[in-house]
Amino acid sequence: MTSRSSQATARTSSEARAVARTQTLLKGKDGIGTVRRTTLPGGLRVVTETLPSVRSATFGIWANVGSRDETPSLGGATHYLEHLLFKGTRKRSALDISAAIDAVGGEMNAFTAKEYTCYYARVLDTDLPLAIDVVCDMLTGSLILQDDVDAERGVILEEIAMTEDDPGDCVHDLFAHTMFGDTPLGRPVLGTVDTVNALTADRVRRFYKKHYDPTHLVVAAAGNIDHATVVRHVRRAFDKAGALSRTDAVPTPPRDGSRALRTAGKVDVISRRTEQAHVVLGMPGLARTDERRWALGVLNTALGGGMSSRLFQEVREKRGLAYSVYSYTSGFADTGLFGVYAGCRPSQVHDVLKICRDELDRVASDGLPDEEIERAIGQLSGSTVLGLEDTGALMNRIGKSELCWGSQMSVDEMLARISAVTPDEVRAVAGEVLGQRPSLSVIGPLKDKQADRLHEAVS
Repeated sequence: MTSRSSQATARTSSEARAVARTQTLLKGKDGIGTVRRTTLPGGLRVVTETLPSVRSATFGIWANVGSRDETPSLGGATHYLEHLLFKGTRKRSALDISAAIDAVGGEMNAFTAKEYTCYYARVLDTDLPLAIDVVCDMLTGSLILQDDVDAERGVILEEIAMTEDDPGDCVHDLFAHTMFGDTPLGRPVLGTVDTVNALTADRVRRFYKKHYDPTHLVVAAAGNIDHATVVRHVRRAFDKAGALSRTDAVPTPPRDGSRALRTAGKVDVISRRTEQAHVVLGMPGLARTDERRWALGVLNTALGGGMSSRLFQEVREKRGLAYSVYSYTSGFADTGLFGVYAGCRPSQVHDVLKICRDELDRVASDGLPDEEIERAIGQLSGSTVLGLEDTGALMNRIGKSELCWGSQMSVDEMLARISAVTPDEVRAVAGEVLGQRPSLSVIGPLKDKQADRLHEAVS
């Protein structure tokens, strides 16, 4: 005789199968590179990319939450939570979690950014069911005990201290604060010593329940996998946790954000006894959805993306003023950053900044010659393809695309977009982005007179 609870379980399972929707987003050749999406009840999305020629698979879960979603008193909560999900579930201890993946020679990790968090495991294709079960268990069954919160607090404080000890890393956090001020985008992902010390298990649990609902999650897998098999294992794991019961739930759309505060002409200096002065000179960039991002990517490559770039040649090759000098872009939902980093001797910081500022001004007013743009297009195209040569990179691409754009773009389409960038588009975006008044962040042992002169670089 079947019990009522068994009948209810069967009915729920039947409903889950009925409402799951599968789409082929990108059709590969002979099944290679095919990207599919299944939307499960509860609003959980599962995207996969098939690559039968490899023997590995990478499985990840992306959460639509980052440090940008924290209030000032919750600073660092997203990153703290990332650590805590490895500390144990109702099924597994912290040792069980790590030992399960280590036992099959796999690797497991996570990272937190301003607008998302990702947990992933890379294993042999035959061990994919294990990876799915472990990572899904972490995301749905975490205990977040006070003892674990207290124990991990010390680890996170050490991570903050480690970052503070690396001025080449710390200066980028300083630059974000210089540009965005005391706003979620301007605060460090790790939080501060004070905010981390103030976090309790109860506050982190509430944050977890609010932001780790299936509607805010994207499951992504890439490698020698079968889409239907991945969906089946994911659905089973989430069903066990009771996370797919809301059959009317729909996925959360990509965030649009609210316009972030941006500054111009501001200079922030942290005096520290270091061998080098670490500087970032930059200005507002473009949002990640801005169609001009392709032209900005070409511009960034030409300016500071490699050994043949303008900044590398002028600062390092011709004058020997720095070992590391490069430019970069960061795109968020509603805004972005363009920055130039250099590490140099403190006595030469003004020379380096003048060269960088002169090059930015020159490119903003005169543009780049066609041959430099053509070379940058080739470099960007090649690095894009080479950067996707492993299953981890493929998982990152499809997971982030689904979470941040709600759509997928094939590698061929990406290459076509890069190749279609015209010199006029690059010159136009150079004038708009580089023509803005920059801001500056510096960490190093600068004397008072040197620090006072830094305003010359942004005037």
